[in-house]
Amino acid sequence: MTSNGHRNLGDPMRYLTWSASATLAAALVACGGSSGEAAPEAPSDSKLVEEGRQTFRYETFGDEAKWTDKLRMHEVVTTTVTPALAFDVGLKVDADVLPDSLKQALAAGKVPLDDPQTTLALLQLDAVVGLKARVEKEGAVLKLRSLGVTCALCHSTVDNSFAPGIGKRLDGWANRDLDVGKIVSLSPALDAATQAVFASWGKGKYDARFNIDGNSKPAVIPPAYGLAGIHKITFTGDGDDIAYWNRYVAVTQMGGLGSFFDPRMPTATTINSTVDLVSPKLAGLQAYQLSLAAPAAPAGSFDAIAAGRGKLLFEGKAQCIACHSGSLFTDANARLHGPDASMAEPETPSHAGRSATRMYRTTPLKGAWQHAPYFHDGSAATLEDVGATYNARRNLGLTPSDIKDLAQYLKSL
Repeated sequence: MTSNGHRNLGDPMRYLTWSASATLAAALVACGGSSGEAAPEAPSDSKLVEEGRQTFRYETFGDEAKWTDKLRMHEVVTTTVTPALAFDVGLKVDADVLPDSLKQALAAGKVPLDDPQTTLALLQLDAVVGLKARVEKEGAVLKLRSLGVTCALCHSTVDNSFAPGIGKRLDGWANRDLDVGKIVSLSPALDAATQAVFASWGKGKYDARFNIDGNSKPAVIPPAYGLAGIHKITFTGDGDDIAYWNRYVAVTQMGGLGSFFDPRMPTATTINSTVDLVSPKLAGLQAYQLSLAAPAAPAGSFDAIAAGRGKLLFEGKAQCIACHSGSLFTDANARLHGPDASMAEPETPSHAGRSATRMYRTTPLKGAWQHAPYFHDGSAATLEDVGATYNARRNLGLTPSDIKDLAQYLKSL
């Protein structure tokens, strides 16, 4: 397509050439509460962190068994998923792996964005964030032989520095543009009713229990940064470290080869294979995630004077500090809370009721400016909406000005 949206197909092979090494030659703050708690340090083992970085970005744990063999997603991508569709469902492209010639062709509008062959070329480059593919050239045509997903699919995005959807990776940032359900609904292996359920989830949401209990009520995809020192890292505080949830997701959601066991869950044991590709990767993966700090609020993105007033409200009248305490802005390491503590409850089905704990963790607040919408169901579009909801539900007596000041403080964290 050209920059004005018109087709400029010609011969895609004129713009795309592939080598054996899979390269394209041409064409294409504030401190927290007042507990005095020391901020935790990021992991110091740089080798382990780097191993985890590679796992986070590129490891499928053998989940091609699910995405290729079972769901046959490689067939859909080969025939249907153009770059235009990929961007529409929130997939991102890592600009750092694109050859300069391809960047120039993209900037000139000379890359066919309505051709699935272009998608396969990007997959061959390992440029599509969160997807790992085996692409082979057969004659003049690219063939997608297998497709798997990685942690980065949901928990990375890009900074759009090259173009919308194309830029440098932002690992740990929730991809709230990603429509996982719509992607999965394209599977030819699913019946129409199941496809409809997946298609109903919407962007930035995912239901990590649907294939466990058969209910469907997706939660927003959470960020994977700012977790150092926090033992309860999910909305419902399942497990005592990130490795617990990484194993759960790798095995039960991604379809990786390994096993998961928690007797508190409706289905206590999941075993995808006697071969375990998950366990050896968990230490490094956790180390990398713990190294990801929450992003600081951009300069000029909040009113500092109003934020100062909001901090006083946070620690006083608004009562936020009762749970969002310490330098981590959460009491999760000390306690969990009943369903009535959630501003998204009562809901059917209850998000907590479908979890191992049946309770909720207090969400940390650093980086809150970045990952709207809020609450686990995404029902608060803005931080002002968060303050207004708490004010109404808890009878806090906050004025509209108070709520605005409180939001400015939250935006500063």
